[in-house]
Amino acid sequence: SKFDGTLQIQSQRTIFYSNYDSPVLNILDKDISFTYQEFQPLFFSPAVYESNLVSLISFYIYIILGINSDSLEFKGGDTYFEQAQRIVNLSQQSGAVGWKQNDSNRNRFWLSDTMRSNTFREYREVIYTYHRKGLDLMIENPIEAKKNVVNALLSLENLYNRRPNAMLLQMFFDAKADEIVSLFSDGPEVDFDRVLKVLKKIAPFYQPQWKQIK
Repeated sequence: SKFDGTLQIQSQRTIFYSNYDSPVLNILDKDISFTYQEFQPLFFSPAVYESNLVSLISFYIYIILGINSDSLEFKGGDTYFEQAQRIVNLSQQSGAVGWKQNDSNRNRFWLSDTMRSNTFREYREVIYTYHRKGLDLMIENPIEAKKNVVNALLSLENLYNRRPNAMLLQMFFDAKADEIVSLFSDGPEVDFDRVLKVLKKIAPFYQPQWKQIK
């Protein structure tokens, strides 16, 4: 049977010394199409294209593992992103949509490409600083933790100035906007005025959320 649709991919990462799961990834893939027969086994082979369904599942597993690893160690996800890129390369020969550069400007090809590109390096730097030096320190030293989150968010302006329509910027705020509101609406206060201006500039689609931060 042939299936067409969309796929919402979400992942969370538990914050140290807490029972809080922080949203790390929230992305919608609109180019989902595959064939599958009931009870057909799914086998993943890193060097062989098996089917589009296997490629889709394994690609996003490696993306999730990569971002999660980045949040624990600076550029800790390199190995996983390299495997995701291999899946992209293998899957391009299938003709399935979403794996090629010219299929669209926001698909699996571009996700893998930009994740590994130095042009978009701030995204991965921020994933590390925001989580490991920010949220993970929130119990131990909330003021220091919030300052580190502030500095991480400010650094995203460099990425915006270079590539204002960057896929990774949208991906970051799709996962993090509500959490940022929560983080800076409660607990010890830090200077947030400059960050608020930056957020309004680089993530204008989230104006309703930013207005909630007092």
